[in-house]
Amino acid sequence: MGEMQGADRVGAGEEPAGGSGGLMRPRGLVDLRGRAHGPAVLGYPAGAVVVVSGLPGSGKSTLLNRWSGSAVVVDPRTAHVEYQDRMPPWLPYAVYRPWVRLQHVRRLRAHVRSGRPVLVHDCGSRSWMRRWLARSADRQRRELHLVLLAVDAADALAGQEKRGRWVPGRVFDRHRRGLTRLLLALSVQGAAVVPEAASVVLLDRALREHVVALEFGPDRTAGPRPETPERPPAPPTAHIVVTRRDPKAPEPAS
Repeated sequence: MGEMQGADRVGAGEEPAGGSGGLMRPRGLVDLRGRAHGPAVLGYPAGAVVVVSGLPGSGKSTLLNRWSGSAVVVDPRTAHVEYQDRMPPWLPYAVYRPWVRLQHVRRLRAHVRSGRPVLVHDCGSRSWMRRWLARSADRQRRELHLVLLAVDAADALAGQEKRGRWVPGRVFDRHRRGLTRLLLALSVQGAAVVPEAASVVLLDRALREHVVALEFGPDRTAGPRPETPERPPAPPTAHIVVTRRDPKAPEPAS
């Protein structure tokens, strides 16, 4: 995955306080690849949804485990393992894959609706997932941010070998093509290519090791939208009919 050509390689993030190793609050596109040093902490608004994307084997799970002290992590593999443990070993994964995905989406929705910060493990090649998460977060006046691990295919395959778990070749190639298109679009159009994200941080293999934590603060968030109270129904209108009596008319019988 090549270097950025057209976009600003530093981007719109606030530089780390006191130089490298400090805190950076990213906004817009922040390309940290190729830098000798980087921030130790990325800071996001309270309640932000941070999507961590990259090729299978690029180090997403390792990074999320390192950051898990600051927010709940939603990983699709959790649902996969839960179903796998309940299914007979001879049953192909493709048979129950729809239920695994449904469980993952339900879990995502529940955590996003909680209002607390969420870290999402995602391949990055499915833009519809980011848009759905962004819409769900926006309903509560929260932001979606993207951290993209720009690790090349060889490094990702080496990562799969190290962990002892591989994805099928066709699945890997599909993710690789999707992420290559995304990186190319970012190099030409900048952060405008992912309007659903308030920031996009690009990390290479070296900078991935520099960012040791995330921090969620009270800035740039207004909290959940206040619910509009239902207006109580208006009381029924009493219709009073006044009839004028003709003085020449006879008195009604008592």
